[in-house]
Amino acid sequence: MHAMVLKRLRSPLELTEFPDRAPGPGEIRVKVGACGVCRTDLHVVDGELPDPQVPMIPGHEIVGRIDALGLGVEGLRLGERVGIPWLGHTCGVCSYCTSKHENLCDHTLFTGYTRDGGFATSTIADARFAFPLGEDGSDEELAPLLCAGLIGWRSLTIAGEGKAIGLYGFGAAAHILAQVAVWQGRRVFAFTRPGDAANQAFARSLGASWAGGSDEMPPEPLDAAIIFATLGDLVPPALKAVRKGGRVVCAGIHMSDIPAFPYRLLWEERQLVSVANLTRQDGVTFLKLAPTIGIRTKTTPYPLVQANEALVDLRAGRFEGAAVLIP
Repeated sequence: MHAMVLKRLRSPLELTEFPDRAPGPGEIRVKVGACGVCRTDLHVVDGELPDPQVPMIPGHEIVGRIDALGLGVEGLRLGERVGIPWLGHTCGVCSYCTSKHENLCDHTLFTGYTRDGGFATSTIADARFAFPLGEDGSDEELAPLLCAGLIGWRSLTIAGEGKAIGLYGFGAAAHILAQVAVWQGRRVFAFTRPGDAANQAFARSLGASWAGGSDEMPPEPLDAAIIFATLGDLVPPALKAVRKGGRVVCAGIHMSDIPAFPYRLLWEERQLVSVANLTRQDGVTFLKLAPTIGIRTKTTPYPLVQANEALVDLRAGRFEGAAVLIP
């Protein structure tokens, strides 16, 4: 197998060859057909997440086919197409796991961070955390659903049932979530980098009722706002944009420091909450709905060996939607 490996934090990934790996008990080996490039991968490469372990193979939006089954694997078959998400393993016995909050388990393993991921020609995964995907849609189209889609879905659920939803940072997750929210009959207000007319037009093409810069106020108070951008500076304006009792959801795994802000922005029962990871039930629910919604992912493909270029382009915001590596 070949993989793009992070051998030193804050350094380019290196193409490396490994012997084929055999899955252990309860594991599967997946031949990677496509792997999305997520902003979380930038946080991994940049060493912004705690307890980094290098060398590692990034990538956690994996679509591929099972080509080897470990001992004891049930419910999956050779040749089946599956998706491998960020959440790669939990203990199953702690108070979080037994109360439907496995996303908060203290003994998690994360794909592409604390276990090797999908910037490779094949990968090993815990079979319990693999989602059967069926045969509809291409690998490239489906890959962004495995994180951008799933974390967007969980964020929208936590945001509540309000009809006016603001999305700050219109990238991979927001371009999927906008379609979900419109399908649900909500009004989407998209906030991009100031002056980014192209991305604002992209948001409107996906059904957004309004699109503008993150330095602007929406034309009406929001019921909720979801922040996908990694700028803590966006929290105060998002609080200002939501109505009384509104909710601001911070959806990223990493965010710059939130600046001090007047208490009056939080007063009147506004809420500020965060989203962490996902649960398998999030995946089951969302991936079952996705074909019904008719989600169209906008992707920019890169060969596996151009993973570094994909990361640089993601950081610079050089494409709409999501980047996807094709081995």
